[in-house]
Amino acid sequence: MASHATVLGAGLMGRLLACALAERGHAVEVFDAGGADGSGSAARVAAAMLAPLAESAVTEPVVVRLGAHSIERWPALIAALPAPVFFQRTGTLVLWHRQDAPEAERLRAQFARTARAVPELPHAQALDAAGVERLEPALGRRFVQGFFLPDEGQLDNRALLAALLARMAGLGVRVHWNRACAPDDVDVGTAGWLFDCRGLGARPEWPALRGVRGEVARVHAPEVRLSRPTRLLHPRYPLYIAPKPDGLFVIGATEIESDDLSPASVRSTLELLSAAYSVHPGFAEARIVELATQLRPTLPDNLPALRWLGPRRLQINGLYRHGFLVAPAMLDAALELMEDGRSALAERVGLAVESASAAGAARDKPAAGPANLVTFASDAANG
Repeated sequence: MASHATVLGAGLMGRLLACALAERGHAVEVFDAGGADGSGSAARVAAAMLAPLAESAVTEPVVVRLGAHSIERWPALIAALPAPVFFQRTGTLVLWHRQDAPEAERLRAQFARTARAVPELPHAQALDAAGVERLEPALGRRFVQGFFLPDEGQLDNRALLAALLARMAGLGVRVHWNRACAPDDVDVGTAGWLFDCRGLGARPEWPALRGVRGEVARVHAPEVRLSRPTRLLHPRYPLYIAPKPDGLFVIGATEIESDDLSPASVRSTLELLSAAYSVHPGFAEARIVELATQLRPTLPDNLPALRWLGPRRLQINGLYRHGFLVAPAMLDAALELMEDGRSALAERVGLAVESASAAGAARDKPAAGPANLVTFASDAANG
């Protein structure tokens, strides 16, 4: 039965959910603390890579399974939008310089573990120099070895956010911009639903959430020809380069345990762009379009979660850097919970569904990590 639904937060998760609810006949109202451009959302500063096997190197099988589900769902979600959104599924290329061969061996072992834990994923394919050149002729034979991860993909995050907003308007979703709203501010009545997708805005209700800072460069390099997301292994700063339409590349690596949203540092920018140059010297003449920073909403175990605040009141959070990778699966699980009170998808993949009272002291305890610990890892672009 159709009802009224309130969505808090209009980032990636909130927009997907608002569209899905409106398509099912619900009267949907959205509140967001920021503006329509999504500048306060982690989804705006992301590479939007859809790479479950690549991410298995740094996350748990539950995220990999969520990603495997989501990558199959994205085409249908995009097809329903009123504007085109770049979507590509030509795989991921993983490369390394000779001195970093030990990192490749560790990754090879991790891929073997992933194949056992998530056997439905395609297996990584080892490449020699000729294989790398065949996939990416622009790289010539600069790399003598690599991995090819079939069927992985990416999309245009900003085009998607804009298209979702247009879809919301077409479905009659009412949106209140620049209006922060907490769950206790909303009276859903006896038939309405509340979905809290505020990311870090939900910390008063979910104090375990913390921000993990990411720094991303967007550069225009029309002379560089790369046809798929490419990752460079390195013990300190594993790099990703995601080619977007019109000669634009999104380059990232850094993750910093900090709530600092100041501009990118000189050190991290130099390391980021130097690593990109080491992949393709054509980046030396690239034009820096944007250096952006954003905080990714993260729980202590770095895994996403669904949590009941009460009857018909559900929180969706902790997507960390995996927003675009897992969002469709989180959407489907939330809709199953709404319709049936349980989610077969969540049970199948091992996704946590919690109640606020049973979430556990360890998970609800605010994270106490070092304020400026810097790690370098790839982004699946959290939203």
